[in-house]
Formats: sequence, C-alpha cells, structure tokens
Amino acid sequence: MRLTSIASGSSGNCIYVGSDEANILVDAGISGKRIENGLKALSVDPKSLDGILVTHEHADHIAGLGVMARRYKLPLYMTEETAKAVIHTKSVGKIDPDLFEMIRPNHPFKIKDLSIDATSIWHDAADPVCYSIECKGVKASVATDMGNYHEEIVEKTKDSDILFVEANHDINMLQVGPYPYYLKQRILSNRGHLSNDRTAQFLGDIISKNTREVFLGHLSKENNYSELAYETVRLSLIEQGVLPDEFHFHLQVAKRDEVSGLAVIDKE
Repeated sequence: MRLTSIASGSSGNCIYVGSDEANILVDAGISGKRIENGLKALSVDPKSLDGILVTHEHADHIAGLGVMARRYKLPLYMTEETAKAVIHTKSVGKIDPDLFEMIRPNHPFKIKDLSIDATSIWHDAADPVCYSIECKGVKASVATDMGNYHEEIVEKTKDSDILFVEANHDINMLQVGPYPYYLKQRILSNRGHLSNDRTAQFLGDIISKNTREVFLGHLSKENNYSELAYETVRLSLIEQGVLPDEFHFHLQVAKRDEVSGLAVIDKE
C-alpha cells in the first residue's frame, strides 16, 4: 500500500492512497489542477483514480470535488448526510447524482483490492467520519478534523501500519493569536480540532509495533508550525514510552502545499 498527502492544512486537504489494483483519494479540498499536478508528481494518472472518500463537507475537504468528479466520472463515497451537505454547497457545482456512493459507519466496503471502513468522529459537520483502509495485510488510517477522540476510534485505528492524524494547533498559540473568541472556542471544543498535545495522546493510544509511518497533518497556518508540532508529539511519545528502540516508525509532518514523502508498505 502507498499513502501520502498531496496537500494538508487548514487551507486544503487531499490524501492519495494506492495499491496494486486501486488508486483513490481521501478528500479533494484543493483545486482540480493542484490535485492533478500532485498525482502526476507521484506518477499516477488521474484517469486511473477509482474514487474519492469524503470525510465531511467543509470547503477545505471538498473544494476540488466537483471538478474531479465531473472530469473523471469518479464515484464519491460519503455518508448520506454528508452527501446532502455537499449537494447544497454551491461552490462545488452540479455533480451527477449517480456518482454518489452512500456509505455507513461500521459497514465496510470494497474498492477493488481495498477494504475500507468508516468510523464516526466528533466534528462540527453533518456526519463526519475517519477511514481505515486495508489491503493484503497492510492497514492505513486517516483521522483528521476531530475535536476529540473516543474508544471506538482508538479500536478502529490502532495496529495501523500507516497513520495519518491531525495535529491542528498549539493551544498557547491559538489562545494568544488573532482569531476571534468564538472561533477559538470552536476549535478547542470536542467538535473542533486536535491540539498537538492531544494528538500525541491519541498516537500514544494507537501506535503499535506494526506502525511504520506516522504523518502529522491538517496543521493550522496561524496557530501551529511544523517544527513545533513535530517536537511536541515526539517528546510526548518518548514520555509515554513509545520509543524508537521499540517502535520502529518514521514520523513526518505533512506538507501544506506540496506532495509529502510517500509511505510504501508491502508485507508480501
């Protein structure tokens, strides 16, 4: 299995996942042109895409969804409530209703050789989910836009070979930053976003000896920066006993406006 971020941050998110048989995206929150350029940088023909998994309807996750769906006739996998919200988002444009594939949390489905399971998460959207994707003994989990996490998310994402989780903000930067009070409260709430510290706690709960790649994504441009997120998480994991000598995984911060390092795991 292959996984990387084409773009990740509060201004736009798009993740690529590939296998021997399938190529999919998780979210399409940047322009169609940027998605196409990112795929080409990965030597992936956009025409080879088999679908897009949508986590929720916020603009930074669906900005390029309409363009990609219309241009490549891509199936769009999302919950029914998310689909209703997407359809009523004027900026996405008109999408052929036949392209919508309705999914339900805890009801796994297949895209070629990929087995995919969605899990409900806490966020201020219609019906947001995170995804776990398995193929030939390799498991990848994508969990972003969570104000907090619960035991079911831990159970669904633990033992992943590849983890892509959000480290949205540093609490101190957010509290003293320029955002209005209501927005700070929204971000800090259980329906907002994970802080660097909470992300580290989450990772401490789900990283296992199977884990080989960990991405920190969805960083806020105003309330975080790569070095801070990386060091906060790294030091916390050391304090939690998740040490490099015992857990051999690579930790990286997903890049905001370009393709990140490609994680490739093959157990066969």
